[in-house]
Amino acid sequence: MTSFDYDVVVVGLGPTGLTLANLLGRRGVRVLVLEREPEFYGLARAVYTDDEGMRIFQTAGVADEASAQMNLDCTVQWVRRDGSVLAQFNQVSRPLGWPVANFLYQPYLENTLENALERYPHVTVRRGREVLGFDQDADGVLVRHAECQGTGYGKHAADTDAATSEEVRAKFLVGCDGGRSVVRTQLGIDMTGTSYPERWLVVDLLANDGVDAFRHLPYFNFVCDPELPTVSCPQPGGHHRFEFMLNDEQSKEEMEDPDQVRSLIAHYVDPDEVTVLRKLVYTFNAVVADQWREGRVLLAGDAAHMTPQFIGQGMNAGVRDADNLSWKLGAIIQHRASLDLLDTYETERRPHAKAMIDLSVLNKSLVSIDNKLAAGARDIALATALKVPGLNTWIREAKMKPSPRFKRGAYFGLPRKWTRGVEGTLAPQPEIRTFDGRHQRLDEALGLGFAVVGYGVDPRAGLSVAQRNALQILGTQFVTVYATGGRPQGEPGEARVAATDYADVEDYTGDMARWFAKAGVAQGGTVLLRPDRYVFGISAKSDASELVTALLARLAVTPAMLTANHSPLRVVASAAPSPLEEAR
Repeated sequence: MTSFDYDVVVVGLGPTGLTLANLLGRRGVRVLVLEREPEFYGLARAVYTDDEGMRIFQTAGVADEASAQMNLDCTVQWVRRDGSVLAQFNQVSRPLGWPVANFLYQPYLENTLENALERYPHVTVRRGREVLGFDQDADGVLVRHAECQGTGYGKHAADTDAATSEEVRAKFLVGCDGGRSVVRTQLGIDMTGTSYPERWLVVDLLANDGVDAFRHLPYFNFVCDPELPTVSCPQPGGHHRFEFMLNDEQSKEEMEDPDQVRSLIAHYVDPDEVTVLRKLVYTFNAVVADQWREGRVLLAGDAAHMTPQFIGQGMNAGVRDADNLSWKLGAIIQHRASLDLLDTYETERRPHAKAMIDLSVLNKSLVSIDNKLAAGARDIALATALKVPGLNTWIREAKMKPSPRFKRGAYFGLPRKWTRGVEGTLAPQPEIRTFDGRHQRLDEALGLGFAVVGYGVDPRAGLSVAQRNALQILGTQFVTVYATGGRPQGEPGEARVAATDYADVEDYTGDMARWFAKAGVAQGGTVLLRPDRYVFGISAKSDASELVTALLARLAVTPAMLTANHSPLRVVASAAPSPLEEAR
């Protein structure tokens, strides 16, 4: 039982499973993806991703292709029925290197992610395979699966042929199989939270050929109409979504009737200029699994938490799960890091996922007020808030959104030295300038593994040979960030030897200098970043040896262990080389 068919079995081929498979595949991890539906769904569910999600897609090597099929930098509004604006969110700054508000058509994104998996011969996708069960021991998981004709995406029970059962053994199993997760069910894990009785009708539209049916609806609008709370969502490729809240007297059959749908959308579009792709009445849940991991079996995405749709964070929560989990699984599988590293998966992700759920419920409460007096009070409160300095900015820049900041004492990294310290927070990704004058996003210089960043200094200085070797095996990148005009000049210095694990870049925007100042890192200091670009720790010294010692201790590996048992991290190229790579 010490041999394995795969390193990881991923169950579910939705956005979470696809993102996880791409991130693991790019890191050289052997993956089997099982999806019980034999055919691609082909309709939209998620409609939005933020700058955190885009940065993760960048790590997965698909961001540029995916963003080319999105509605970027879209304004979000809370409006009255007549279209007059109550409040508006329009943040154009890009602290993480990508737009903050991006609206998508989910089939485009899923096709991009699934096609990207073809780059990795060590990633196998099998559609039409239902997980029958699994058993785990201290070293791995035995997964049984069989041919399945699917459920029509929840329309009927799974049609599975047990006679076609197969078994595979993997080191880990990750259930990304949605709210009705088979993996979670077999583990016997419950979900805690609230199921809301309010029903909404979702209507997905496509503009007819030769018609620009949605030109007058360029923004995402929460229509705060007490008579009919509505959501209007622009999507790329001539698509648009409306969601209408039902009252208690309206039945599902009545609201899904084509004539009723036509009547509802007629207030916003010409029904003769569009085709209805889908109409569906649904309710929503705000629940979190009581446990996200049992041994070598883990849950991610909707299998671990279900987020109401009112801030568009359901898919993004799963994408964040995949990012957090992928590098930790890679460290354990490829470098024998301690299995305890996975304990931080839930402690890091649960509070953020729960905070997103709570914010979504709050926004739902604001939008869905169906009492005219209460709606009037809401409108007055919003108008007043927008006149208050500070509160105005907080609303317009959506500062209420939970920040990517782990709970103190519950993350993989050094303790936060002070209340606003940057340890356990997501580092920015500004555009930087390479030594030959080219621009690129910072992560392109940081690579896929850990990164040791020196502020105006070479972070390799002071490291022992053993530490350097250990970091190389872990796939660590060394980067020197110079302030604008701060590169060494005027002296030829010693001849440089090209190093594939080192880059020096210039902070020409000053964004990194401002972040270093916030972090308490002066010129000559160093920062150690995790593969997901959260801060492991900072040092006022140019010598990063103490940070490296702490990192290896928390991974429960030593330089000797790594050197004796492992070859350097295998990173699989997934896109054209960056300008910096070409320059090297």
